Amino acid sequence: MHNDTIDAPDLSWQEQALCAQTGSDFFFPEPGSSVREAKRICGLCEMRPACLDYALAHDERFGVWGGLSEKERLSLRRAQQ
Repeated sequence: MHNDTIDAPDLSWQEQALCAQTGSDFFFPEPGSSVREAKRICGLCEMRPACLDYALAHDERFGVWGGLSEKERLSLRRAQQ
């Protein structure tokens, strides 16, 4: 019998993230809405680097992750290539 295992990503940082205590409305706003409040919360969060790493590694295309919007993460990915 052949068993392939897929390692699940470590999401323990999410339990300590400030966004987990505030709700997703700020982080997934309606198109054209401000992300200013989400970025402010991210700026205070110690889990910001882990969050951004996760978003980049998993190609998150929506919402604010690690203090960056979708467009900012796309620009960062392009600059890293």
